[in-house]
Amino acid sequence: MSKRNEHRFKAWFPHRSITGFSRAVLISVLALSAGAAPDANANGRQVGKASWYGPGFHGKKTASGQPFNQHRLTAAHPRLPLGTRARVTNLNNGKAVEVTINDRGPHGGGRIIDLSRAAARRLAMGGTAPVTIEVMP
Repeated sequence: MSKRNEHRFKAWFPHRSITGFSRAVLISVLALSAGAAPDANANGRQVGKASWYGPGFHGKKTASGQPFNQHRLTAAHPRLPLGTRARVTNLNNGKAVEVTINDRGPHGGGRIIDLSRAAARRLAMGGTAPVTIEVMP
């Protein structure tokens, strides 16, 4: 760039480091929002491992603010909005249950959802089971 045109460049981009930072942030945001969750396919259905939680959490406050009730058909999911209704199907036996997402989790173990004790019983699952999750309209 010649000295003659340098003032024009500075008028458009007074702090080149800021524009570089902004460009990097924009690219990062676009990259993160470009696709679906890694465990979701094109129609939004998730496939993975489910677990359940019960007696140790009964009565404690969930992420939604409600007390956890192991006898209700509820679940914890890391990303679905609280209050979402979802159908969970046990891939081992074909049994399905509709749950309401009212908590966040699971926290580790490669699982995609934590079910209440009642929901796990409806699915006839032991500790964990392969499942599909479909968001209900």
